[in-house]
Amino acid sequence: MAAYEWLLLPAAGSAMLCLLLVPLGFQVIARGVIFADLAIAQWAALGTLAGLYFLPNHTLAGAPVSSLIFALLAAVAVHLIFRRLADAKEAWIGILYVVGASLAVLLVSGDPHGAQALHRAESGDLLWASWPLLLAVAVLTALVWLLSHWRPAWMTSAAFMPLFAVAVTYSVSLAGIYVVFATLIMTPLILGTRAGKGPLLAACCGIAGHLSAVVVSVTFDVPVGPAIVVATLAMSLLWLLVLRGLAAQNSGALRPEAGRGQ
Repeated sequence: MAAYEWLLLPAAGSAMLCLLLVPLGFQVIARGVIFADLAIAQWAALGTLAGLYFLPNHTLAGAPVSSLIFALLAAVAVHLIFRRLADAKEAWIGILYVVGASLAVLLVSGDPHGAQALHRAESGDLLWASWPLLLAVAVLTALVWLLSHWRPAWMTSAAFMPLFAVAVTYSVSLAGIYVVFATLIMTPLILGTRAGKGPLLAACCGIAGHLSAVVVSVTFDVPVGPAIVVATLAMSLLWLLVLRGLAAQNSGALRPEAGRGQ
């Protein structure tokens, strides 16, 4: 049993990621800014790579300071796009994303280990997360849920985007761009939009997907990031089918009673 104690960290990281990102994902979908989070995540990853070369060992609670700066700059750019270029916002956000991705490739192009650094920024490696980073994500998670309970209006205020950028920065540092996007969007879209369920149940579904992917990654020695993306989608679709089956069963059970009442 002691041989698997090291899995407590990625398991806790998975839970914190889902509890942090899923409520934010509901708001991202409601705002219609689905690809804005991908652009901000890409710029956070670009900041991480920039920090490796220009600001080594400059971190704040486990995340590179450069990553926070780049993510906040991207959040400001997204805000300006929605205010002044709303008629073509998807195109401008796409430009923001592809420029960030291209700058990342150019930044590491002269480094023999650049491809590895770029791959880590995209796919992450939740299995080797650090405790300071996990604690920072836990604090952000508590803040998001407390604000959602006591100050729900913040979700639609100007304060949402800076907090969202910080949350994405720490999440990307913990798990990579692909996992962040999948966790933000998949369960809120499938269980929230299609099944009408709330953030808590969607987060539980995300946790189940993450944990199953961690088990698969350790058992079969496959990359954990892509495994999480695939497992989260599969788990979301499975839960959707189960919920619809239960709803149909309950509906069928009520019909005879309604008939007898008539």
